[in-house]
Amino acid sequence: MIKECFLCKVKLERALLYNVEIDYCPKCSGIWFDEDELRQAKDQKDENLKWLDVDLWKDESKLKASRSGKLCPVDRLPLYEIEYADSGIKVDICNICKGIWLDRDEFKQIISYLKNRADWNILNSYYKSLAEEAIEVFIGPETIREEMGDLLTIIKLFNYKFLTQHPKISKIISGLPK
Repeated sequence: MIKECFLCKVKLERALLYNVEIDYCPKCSGIWFDEDELRQAKDQKDENLKWLDVDLWKDESKLKASRSGKLCPVDRLPLYEIEYADSGIKVDICNICKGIWLDRDEFKQIISYLKNRADWNILNSYYKSLAEEAIEVFIGPETIREEMGDLLTIIKLFNYKFLTQHPKISKIISGLPK
């Protein structure tokens, strides 16, 4: 199937974005992510963000969608514009194939948003994040190996963030007998 940019009316080209094969428009630089490719690209872009996922479909009561006027490159049906979590970034999604269209630079904006959110979550709701990741080891959505990696990442990040924000405690800990 040939995918086409709804805006530029040109064939989307294939490329690797952080080891994930995506489709992009050579004219407007929009990116089409098939189902789950956005999460995979985010995980490859920054290992420390693997544990932090935003499931756009998780809580339908918070999902505020409006027709975007754009068409899905896969099934040619209307895309719906929604806000990516509470980031203020509007993404276009297909409710049929679960694909996501990002306009130019929106991937960078999402990564920046997730980094800020991860920093806040690690320091302000660490135990909640830790509990959520521990539960995901058993129920998914990713494989047990991936979820264990996420859990270890959150523990490692907390260690780094805590020690850099509390250098006196770090000095005391490093001076303890081994």
